[in-house]
Amino acid sequence: MNKQSFLFLFLLGVLTFTTAQKKKITLEEIWGGEFRTEHMDVLRSMDNGTQYTILNTARSPRSSSLDKYDYETLEKVETIVASSDAIPYFSSYTFSDDESKVLLATEVEPIFRHSRLGIYYVYDIASKELAKISETKIQEPILSPDGSKVAYVLDNNLYILDLTANTTKQVTTDGSKGTIINGVTDWVYEEEFAFVRAFEWNSDGTKIAFLRFDETEVPHFSMDVYGKDLYPYQHEFKYPKAGEKNSIVTLHMYDVASGNIADVDLNDPYYIPRIKWMHNPNDLSVQTLNRHQNDLKLYVVNAKDNSVSILLEETDEAYVDIDDDLTFLDDDSFIWTSETDGFNHLYLYGRDGKLKNQITEGPWEVTRYYGYDEKHDRIFYQSVENGSINRGVYSISTKGKRKKALSTEEGTNSAAFSSDFTYYINTFSSASTPYKFTLHKASDGKLLKEIKDNSALLNKLEGYEIAPKAFSTININGYDLNMYMIKPADFDPNKKYPLFMFQYSGPGSQQVANRWMGSNDYWHQLLASQGYIVACVDGRGTGLKGRDFKKLTQKELGKYEVEDQIAAAQKLSDRSYIDKSRTGIWGWSYGGFMSTNCLLKGNDTFEMAIAVAPVTSWRFYDTIYTERYMQTPQENPTGYDDNSPFNYPELLKGNYLLVHGSGDDNVHVQNTMRMIEALVQANKQFDWAIYPDKNHGIYGGNTRLHLYTKMTNFIKENL
Repeated sequence: MNKQSFLFLFLLGVLTFTTAQKKKITLEEIWGGEFRTEHMDVLRSMDNGTQYTILNTARSPRSSSLDKYDYETLEKVETIVASSDAIPYFSSYTFSDDESKVLLATEVEPIFRHSRLGIYYVYDIASKELAKISETKIQEPILSPDGSKVAYVLDNNLYILDLTANTTKQVTTDGSKGTIINGVTDWVYEEEFAFVRAFEWNSDGTKIAFLRFDETEVPHFSMDVYGKDLYPYQHEFKYPKAGEKNSIVTLHMYDVASGNIADVDLNDPYYIPRIKWMHNPNDLSVQTLNRHQNDLKLYVVNAKDNSVSILLEETDEAYVDIDDDLTFLDDDSFIWTSETDGFNHLYLYGRDGKLKNQITEGPWEVTRYYGYDEKHDRIFYQSVENGSINRGVYSISTKGKRKKALSTEEGTNSAAFSSDFTYYINTFSSASTPYKFTLHKASDGKLLKEIKDNSALLNKLEGYEIAPKAFSTININGYDLNMYMIKPADFDPNKKYPLFMFQYSGPGSQQVANRWMGSNDYWHQLLASQGYIVACVDGRGTGLKGRDFKKLTQKELGKYEVEDQIAAAQKLSDRSYIDKSRTGIWGWSYGGFMSTNCLLKGNDTFEMAIAVAPVTSWRFYDTIYTERYMQTPQENPTGYDDNSPFNYPELLKGNYLLVHGSGDDNVHVQNTMRMIEALVQANKQFDWAIYPDKNHGIYGGNTRLHLYTKMTNFIKENL
């Protein structure tokens, strides 16, 4: 034996010995919170620009406090308010515009993904007086700009509490379950346009603009709730499936002084996904979309006479995305994001809606807009110009000059700026570094202080068998796709390993990202420690690589994405250390739709698949999401049916585990039941599990532990 061979074997033995001394991650640790990271919860800058507030909470005894900190010293200045006998534990807070009062949420219970009911209090900071808004749980309370009133929704109607007079006025009276909703969104708007409060105070508190949803003609959906009583009952709500009727949504203007409500004529738009007041208290901006969501109009409504004029119109052959980046400057010129040039970038428009200039440009995407420092003419934003798996923080002038990279570490950076843009707190993580919080100067990104770094978690993980997440690209179907791979810590290139792939694959999504681990990453580490190679490939249709890459899957959801996963599995299986006879794939929601299709259409490539809460026909999913990418089933029947897995169950050859929660209000268990019936009638054997009353997240108590134990055992038995 030569010296080099001896040295290699010696080092391999040392590595094996070292690895053997380390603990392996367990499912109980993952779902018991053993690897939980510390964060800075609900951080907000004060108007003075020199201080910020944080919501601090404790589990035992359960308590909460709203604390004020100094940016320069990072020291706590004062506790503004803390839970006590008078004020129950609160889980969120909102200041009035003048910061004289703060709204506190207690006894909060979820309705759907974003919506909540709760008991709310208004705390007067100067007098330390506390006012309960309502004895009944309400939705979406918001203080008027001067803090003298609170508007909120109760039982689908809009109300206003006058804190000075201690009187409550009911603004609307026609709200009722299943028919009329005032001031909050219906199910599909909440889920797909991602907002709940559908009313806004203007800047001087004289007007409230609100949306009214008439969901009378929206098809009725119900699902059984099994509970713990003798009889189950049905949970009922309106859910518009693809091609069906949506709510009729209208815009209205309430005058606070007179109590009058005026209707605003927007020429019958199909969707109204955003309303936002401009700085002028009489000007309201309104965004509307057609049903195909490929024609967006930005209107301005004059609240004096409710006249309407158009500021901007944007069209796309596929669809136009809705976001919250629209920002009005002091003169009501505005910043807008658009994919007009093929990548998502920032644009500056005048008060009249005329384009002044494109602010950012290049073959990369702006991923977040942070704000505008008018004093120094600096726009702050986040982008992927340092690589599509990374996020960096930058500043630039409105003319597109003087660009500065403020973040320096490669990974995922995000920023929370002080209100005067003197400071920002940077949150950084990467695949190898848990979240770090640092204070910086906004002018040049200079590091001022380290705040929190999760070093205790990193030290704890030193005792565990953790394999690095290796990033690369893989050329599939003519595209260089982002990929990561996790190999066992004691990887031996001379051995062959089973390949287990993970993906989501939905339009504009990203799974291959240089950020710290989530629960699934820890589970993938567990699988790697048991001898599996885990890989993830972001195929065509995913995000942050330009408009054309993202929108290539238009009208064909599940076609190109499945082709890419099958081709990636085949190409990876050609590697000497991959056992091509042992290839599996899994995913959740859209990822479950994908893993099911991969196992069927790629039945000579994949030997097993796990699908959690999958869509099995886009005909069953909601209007806004589905029609954005597919148009309606009436217009595009083959696009819906050619990639619906229960239409070809006879293709199943491998081992298949199908999982769903019976209380899933988002992807209904109907999807899984139809898949089950198709497989049964095709006489195909498979495994399945239904979690009673669990929603799309399938969690609560030991549910996640049970689910991941089942999935782990299924992998060990079948891969």
